[in-house]
Amino acid sequence: MNSASANESPLDRRRFPRLEAPLYARPARLRRVDKQQVLDASLGGIRIYSDEQYSQDSELELDLFLRDGTSLECKARVAWTRKLAKDAVARFEVGLAFTDVPPLAMERLKSVLVSDDEAASGGM
Repeated sequence: MNSASANESPLDRRRFPRLEAPLYARPARLRRVDKQQVLDASLGGIRIYSDEQYSQDSELELDLFLRDGTSLECKARVAWTRKLAKDAVARFEVGLAFTDVPPLAMERLKSVLVSDDEAASGGM
């Protein structure tokens, strides 16, 4: 497992860091795992909390759940993990980089993201 410190935040490079609507994720193979709210999302990946420890660069199949009740399937790799304090909401914070998002799923994902410029101008 590789940890990223608070000073090495990979979030600073994001082009679309804000969610316009709630988005939830769960590893696709774990159908009985509760959905977890996505903390940040971009066209490049997502950041979530997890009680599950994932190894860096491990591949995951994800289900992303949109506000309208539909879901998207995609693949991602664990880009970074950070162990959280004992009293935190989860054991880990995890950055996932998309590795395979079908074109139609990407278009739907774009519909729930707004750019920094739109958010600053009140587009949210």
